[in-house]
Formats: sequence, structure tokens, C-alpha cells
Amino acid sequence: MWEIAPSFRLLRSHTTHSVHRSWVEQVRPRLVAAGLDRGWLRELIPPTGYVPDFLNPAPTGPAPAPMDEWDAIRASPADRVRQDLDHLARHQGALGPRLRSLHADPRTRLADMTEEIEAYWELALAPYWARIRAVLDADIFYRTRMVAEQGAGRLLNDLHTSVTWDDHALRMAGRKQPLTRAASGTGLLLIPSAFTGPALRTRTTLPDPPQLVYPARGIGTLWAARPATRAGALAAVLGRSRALLLTDLDSPASTTQLAHRTGLSPAAVSRYLTALHNAGLLSAHRAGRSVLYARTAAAETLLQAAST
Repeated sequence: MWEIAPSFRLLRSHTTHSVHRSWVEQVRPRLVAAGLDRGWLRELIPPTGYVPDFLNPAPTGPAPAPMDEWDAIRASPADRVRQDLDHLARHQGALGPRLRSLHADPRTRLADMTEEIEAYWELALAPYWARIRAVLDADIFYRTRMVAEQGAGRLLNDLHTSVTWDDHALRMAGRKQPLTRAASGTGLLLIPSAFTGPALRTRTTLPDPPQLVYPARGIGTLWAARPATRAGALAAVLGRSRALLLTDLDSPASTTQLAHRTGLSPAAVSRYLTALHNAGLLSAHRAGRSVLYARTAAAETLLQAAST
């Protein structure tokens, strides 16, 4: 969920983003076509500033499934939802009509709101998640090793330029109010993010541990083109057409788009995509009237092996 708000803000922004430009150019037209730029998310996620804390529930493990996070949002206590919406109103002015209805009836309207979040996830992030997740996992591996070899203090001092650890205290430049251990709950949850931008994000809501979201290492390579694959070697295993489709899917695409780009017939493309999907090499995601196919982590590993 921590990727939802900053990625949505990026899509609404009219500025060019040096890292995520290709993603924005692909996703923004789908967002507009689906009407997701005019719904719940537009009211919930302002261009800058505070985002309601109940949108970022404490994860139950290191890699929660999206549906688990949506279930947690739907289960948010009514008082918590109203408190966060009041806080948003103080920051942004009056609430919009959807948020006023959410404030009046959280139990019913949370389900409607979460349905839109699911649609946004499926359209904007799920087709790209194998790539994004690889960057996040690499960051976690790097920092876990740092803790093991150099200690937690080294990790915290390396996390972000605005964070320092000394004298058994964690200091964040620009934070207006101190946060004591008694007021923050147990532990500290560090969350790498692909879309959060250069700044840190925080969430402190008892009894959950405080969350600190930071930009993951390696974001600059997120959308870089993959090394050239030895098509012949891959074709010998998958067949020429399947190998062609797999290597062509650097960005998610529909059956029609792939048929146009590869010269294969739509019927043949559909048949080959189904085979690749059944083998766990592709994922399928609904985007309006189309279905977008994207490579899975297994497919990325296969292509990487074929490029060496």
C-alpha cells in the first residue's frame, strides 16, 4: 500500500519524472480511460501532504499479499477512519463528497473505496510488480547484510541523509515533534519504496510499530532495458514464437498490441500467452476492456540466464 499514494501522485502530476517517465507514459492513459483519476483516490490522496494513516495498515509479515492489506483497510475501526479524515480536512480544507460519505458511514463506504484501490493496483502496479519487487528485495538483502556485519547503527545512519543514529536516539531532520518509545509502540518498521521519492514518509499509530518509508536503492535501474537475450537458446526451449513474445514483453501489453508488434496473428498470440501464463512465466491483469500480460519473476530469471 505504501506504493499506492506516491505512484498515484506521480500520475496526477504534470512534471516529467526522470526515473519513472516510461511507467507514467504507459499507465496514465489507462488511468484516465478507467476514470480512476476522478474517483476515491483523487480525494484521498492530495497532490502533497498528509495521506490518511488507515490507508497504510501495519503489514502482518515481510511480504503481505495485496488482498491482505485491503482486508486490513476494510477492517479499520470507524473512529480511526474519522480521526484520519478530520486530520486530512485540517490539512487540505473541506472533504469531498466521497470522503464525507466515508466519514458518515465508514463500514459501508470502506468497501467501495477499497474496490477502487484494487482496480488501481491491477491497472498501475500489478503488471510491473515483478520488477518493482526485485528492487525492493535487493534493498532489503543489502541492508540485512549490513546489520549482520556492521550493526543496526550503521544501517540507520546509511538509510537516508535526514536520518542519524547516535547516543541511542534516532534523529530525523525536519520532524517537528519528538517521538518517545512509550508513545510509538514497540519496534521500528523500515519499508523500502520505489515511488516515495527522495523524502522519508512516516506513520505512527498505536498500537502498531512506527513505520519509516525510505527510497529503495537501485530505483534508477528499475525501468532500464534488460540485457539482450540469446533468442536462439531460448527458442530451443520455448519455441520461436513463445520466446519472441516473452522477450518483447519489456513492458506489459495486450494480445492486440503484441500481435501488432510481433506480426503474429491474434489467435496465435492468445494461444501462446495462455501457455506461458499456465507455465508461470506471465501474469495477466485487467485494464478496462483489455488484459495486460507481464513477465513474472520466474520469466525475468529465465531471460537473465539466457542473456549470459
